[in-house]
Amino acid sequence: MPETDTTPARGRVGVMLPRDVPVRDVLPYARRAEELGFDQVWVVEDLGWRGGIAQAGAVLAGTAGITVGIGIMPAGARNVCFAAMELATLAQLYPGRLIAGIGHGMPDWMRQAGAWPASPLTLLKEYTTALRLLMRGEPGPAGGRYVRCEGVVITETPDIVPPVVLGVRGPRSQAAAGEVADGLLLAEPAVPAYIASSLRHLGSAFDASTFEVVTYDATAVADDEDTALARVRGGLTTIGEPAWAAHIDPLPFATQLREHRAACADARQFAQTMPDGWVRQLSIAGTPDQAREAIRARHTAGATSVVLAPTGPDALASLDSLARALPPGS
Repeated sequence: MPETDTTPARGRVGVMLPRDVPVRDVLPYARRAEELGFDQVWVVEDLGWRGGIAQAGAVLAGTAGITVGIGIMPAGARNVCFAAMELATLAQLYPGRLIAGIGHGMPDWMRQAGAWPASPLTLLKEYTTALRLLMRGEPGPAGGRYVRCEGVVITETPDIVPPVVLGVRGPRSQAAAGEVADGLLLAEPAVPAYIASSLRHLGSAFDASTFEVVTYDATAVADDEDTALARVRGGLTTIGEPAWAAHIDPLPFATQLREHRAACADARQFAQTMPDGWVRQLSIAGTPDQAREAIRARHTAGATSVVLAPTGPDALASLDSLARALPPGS
């Protein structure tokens, strides 16, 4: 029976490979992240951009040892049997270097693709349960409402089964992560209060000693705080929208933030005019010491891996500045 890689990467720092990085920069970006000492690189799968499994395969092949996370693959997008084969193959070829992120997907995108179910939570739970069984070489479970793979067995399984983390926001979906997954992926902004509230939703079914908690945050690092705060605002344009409510609700200024968004003509104006104090809390931004402290606060709140999402026009060029926030010895 293959080993399941459920040992969490506690205290790790990763970097996101943005969806709009020019294709010529994808591998140089991943290689530079590894050279600079980041523990993980996370690829993004957004409808209309690039596929997560294809990117992960290329990055794994193009680097020496960095862990590659896929964040996230929508459960409704792929048959679970074939997704399990793809992920198991990558995990065979690159043992211990893959993390598989699964989620609902953005509702508008999934409806556009004809893949939004009547019960997204039921699909996610059935899919995650089946995916983990199949990658271990165990028979697929009895047919459910959406997932039917009873008796399917994957013979080519990895020695180390990649952890499956759920990229979800709502309390019921986060509780499901505690029941059926190896971890939780929290999209940006993952402020410490949001991390803490999300962990409370997990219930008691999960093993806290082995459970992964991966967080994303818009990040900018500069010699002076004002420069970093100005740069990171571009990564905060969407957080005033209704879908981000779960991230904002735990904050003491949640009501004021919503009022500010309602008073702004558009998302850009909202991000550019919010108070600096909000920006500090909603991102990882500032001098290297300030950014390092923000990363430490997320680890203290329960994150096992803090993933930095670069902001600004040139993601590849920003990697060196982000690396200045890595803990000493990285």
